[in-house]
Amino acid sequence: MAKRKHARVLESLELHVTVAASPREVFESWIDGDKHSAMTGAPATSEPKVGGRFTAWDGYIEGTHTELTPGKRIVQSWRSSDFPDDAPDSQVEIDLGAAPKGTRVTLKHTNIPAGQAKSYESGWSEFYFEPMRKRWPES
Repeated sequence: MAKRKHARVLESLELHVTVAASPREVFESWIDGDKHSAMTGAPATSEPKVGGRFTAWDGYIEGTHTELTPGKRIVQSWRSSDFPDDAPDSQVEIDLGAAPKGTRVTLKHTNIPAGQAKSYESGWSEFYFEPMRKRWPES
């Protein structure tokens, strides 16, 4: 029997959160391994440069920084250990904008394998946005 390839139907999602930290602080916490670990509470590594590799959640997530605009924008090729082996990397775009009490984070996650977007939407909220709100509570 031939090996079945994954469906090429890709999904996407967009989420927003506002945190009481500067855009630069959020940017640095996302791309620096130690600061990322402090932000999420889980092991992470990162080479904070375009083309640099990163891992998060003890290797569950891995990828490459493809665009870095300090304090403004992060684009990453991104995959988790749940992706089918033959699935292409997804893309995560994080845009940071000044908000009256901190930073508005807009996260777009595209090219997600079919059937996985709901799970990642929950994961971004539970494992990133909630810890960020606790780290930088609104005053």
